Amino acid sequence: MLAKVNSSAVVGLDAVPVEVEVDISSRGLPSFTIVGLPDKAVEEAKERVRSAILNSGAMFPDHRITVNLAPADLPKEGPSYDLPIALGILLASEQLSADITDAIFMGELSLDGRLRHTNGVLPQAILAKEKNLKRLFLPYINAKEASILKTIDIHPVPTLLALFYHLKGIKTIKPQQHISLNTYFKNEVFELDMQDVKGQERAKRALEIAAAGSHNILLKGPPGAGKTLLARTLPSILPRLVFDEALEVTKIYSISGLLNKESIVTKRPFRSPHHTTSHIGLIGGGTVPKPGEISLAHRGVLFLDEFPEFPRHVLEALRQPMEDGNITISRSSGRLNFPTKFMLAAAQNPCPCGYLGDNHHECRCNQSQIIRYQKRISGPMLDRIDIHLDVPAVKTEKLTIEDKKVKSESSSQIRKRVQIARDAQTKRFKHKKITSNAEMSNKDIKEFCALSDECITLLRMAVTKMNLSARSYQRTIKLSRTIADLDRSKVIKPMHIAEALQYRPRIDEM
Repeated sequence: MLAKVNSSAVVGLDAVPVEVEVDISSRGLPSFTIVGLPDKAVEEAKERVRSAILNSGAMFPDHRITVNLAPADLPKEGPSYDLPIALGILLASEQLSADITDAIFMGELSLDGRLRHTNGVLPQAILAKEKNLKRLFLPYINAKEASILKTIDIHPVPTLLALFYHLKGIKTIKPQQHISLNTYFKNEVFELDMQDVKGQERAKRALEIAAAGSHNILLKGPPGAGKTLLARTLPSILPRLVFDEALEVTKIYSISGLLNKESIVTKRPFRSPHHTTSHIGLIGGGTVPKPGEISLAHRGVLFLDEFPEFPRHVLEALRQPMEDGNITISRSSGRLNFPTKFMLAAAQNPCPCGYLGDNHHECRCNQSQIIRYQKRISGPMLDRIDIHLDVPAVKTEKLTIEDKKVKSESSSQIRKRVQIARDAQTKRFKHKKITSNAEMSNKDIKEFCALSDECITLLRMAVTKMNLSARSYQRTIKLSRTIADLDRSKVIKPMHIAEALQYRPRIDEM
């Protein structure tokens, strides 16, 4: 007899339908064959499924079993086909009779019939919703991950036997209740707070602007100035993820197997890879292409500490994803596209010893060492960074004196202003596919960043004196728009342009 069970495969960040066909024939010697381009993990499903069926009290057919995973030209990987294969065998052997045409099944089986955690559940749940399927059966431990989707019944399956009883009508598996995204937002806790950073008021202001508009930022200063600490407090002032952004980020972490105990990602990602990270580790790829650090930082922050220590070819590979907001990884088997709309935060010393220009320490580097060190980062890469900031060493008085009358602003206070600015941008771009000022194209700049004659005159002078490129010119306007948003101004004023120009690097630094 032939049975068909709906399942799916994850390709890139999206899921595609897979039909699991199971045929049991009384002719021929007993065998168990899986076809349809399965990988090793799918091939090994034969032993898992056999043991799971027997240990659940059912009978494993002593016949010729053929399982086809259609479409046959799509490579199948991972253990998520265990449950639909087992269910197909039970249906084809007539041990079970049920109408499952409106349902989709996925999950890895243990030998005793329990269902284990499975990666890539959210993209498959979204596919079920798009295909107007009414029911989704998935491992119990993955249920909350899919529960943020409405209009589809999520059935958390603890064991193969529980699914058998449910389809038989003996004992029903209750659907998982829908959970609002706002429920997850209530308990946001951050490890670091801006209030803990002594001094560095100018740097805090720059980080506030960067967070408000998702602008790239480079912090340059001597060792111990607080560059890394400042960057690591950045997540505490980033605006909240909206629903669509949370879905995007969760999909990336779901297929990468990085959700851990979290059901959905509610905090903007903060990724901080070591400078020895490989090209593939940062950009993504592999035999079976997976997202790299730049995709894991999507809608969040990619922090590169010791910026010049990264290999030159690795840094140059960032240029295109920073501009386009996505990365296409091409292999002989096909092309996959991953989103890369991240905010770059980088930190570096001014020279190899770190004390160039420091008033309290003598620089031990010669001129050729300084030039070689600074040239490790190319001009085009520096040109893509909106905010260049020198972070001086903190004065001793600010470190040792506790001023109870004047306290530094907390992250929650700064975050409120950042959120207001980002809400203004969300409203501004509601008919666009962008969410922040940093994502504006040249066409968007003309539409949303009208400049007065005073502003244009100021920019013309800056282009001449600071030798700004066309890209720097456009990025200065975007940064000015963010500063105006923080100021709750509907128009860009000359003072907003002036502040934005302060964050451009000097000509000799490029």
